[in-house]
Amino acid sequence: MASLEPAKERPVHLVIDKNEEGSRLDRVLIRLLGSEKRTLIMRLTRKGYVRLNGKRIKPDTRVHEGDEIFLPASLRQDQDNAEQQTQTYKTTSIQSAPIRNLVTLYEDDDLLVLDKPAGWVVHGGSGHDLGLIERLKIQLELPELRLAHRLDRDTSGCLLLAKNLHSLRKLTESFRERDAHKTYLAWVSGHPYPYAGRMQSKLLKGITQSGERMVVNADEGQEAITDLQTILLKTHENWAYSLVALQPHSGRTHQLRVQLQHEGHAILGDPKYAEKEDIKAYKRLNGKGLALHAWRLRLKHPSTGENLEFRAPWPKRWAHFSK
Repeated sequence: MASLEPAKERPVHLVIDKNEEGSRLDRVLIRLLGSEKRTLIMRLTRKGYVRLNGKRIKPDTRVHEGDEIFLPASLRQDQDNAEQQTQTYKTTSIQSAPIRNLVTLYEDDDLLVLDKPAGWVVHGGSGHDLGLIERLKIQLELPELRLAHRLDRDTSGCLLLAKNLHSLRKLTESFRERDAHKTYLAWVSGHPYPYAGRMQSKLLKGITQSGERMVVNADEGQEAITDLQTILLKTHENWAYSLVALQPHSGRTHQLRVQLQHEGHAILGDPKYAEKEDIKAYKRLNGKGLALHAWRLRLKHPSTGENLEFRAPWPKRWAHFSK
């Protein structure tokens, strides 16, 4: 990966090594600084504040071993803070709150697939100082461990991590080219009809008047596509709910939650997008938390090309729903 270097006559903050040969500049910075900084990285690069070998460049510029990158102060501050936090985790959080009883679905020299419990934050930030990935880097002594995709805090199930940059780049490409496939299970309000179909929309991140961060359907948003298949129809005290399987073909923030809400079948237990009456009915069923589970993951191994499939078992908190 890119490495930190001391300042020279011309300011240099990153030097590209052989592992990043031929990578896009924006993807190198996102891997190093974190995906939550994507928008900032893209904006500063387009405005010319990020420089490669002293020159203004575009975000999709390919980098080569030995290339030198200048970062503006806002991105350097983020990197400095991240390093300071890592040192803090080594002496406090990791020792005082180690990860236990985390189910491993698969592991080899390149990949780690976990069954993430609901309620676990995968990445630090947004009010959470410490995420699952930060803990695992230290506890497993895997400094290059990276998230290959993300799950919301309240979503359980298959979580894919890469142990090295080669694997991360291959997995990122697979998701981008739609060669890797994720299938989610969700309990939703109502009985969807038709029972199978495709949801297509354009999603835009925004903030409501109350200051809460939401995602909405908007013409200027990014395209989002999800296939839906209804599996089970249920009724409780004249209130209808269903189990559905969802296969997203894009990875927008809150994609499944917003699309289902737009179709009139919000995910049960969703505090942001579900109707109040459905939340009350869900509680009468003793439902707790967001009823969304990353059930199955299919992909090619980044090194061997072998076809792999992983499944996270049915959450115990759902046991009584199908009775």
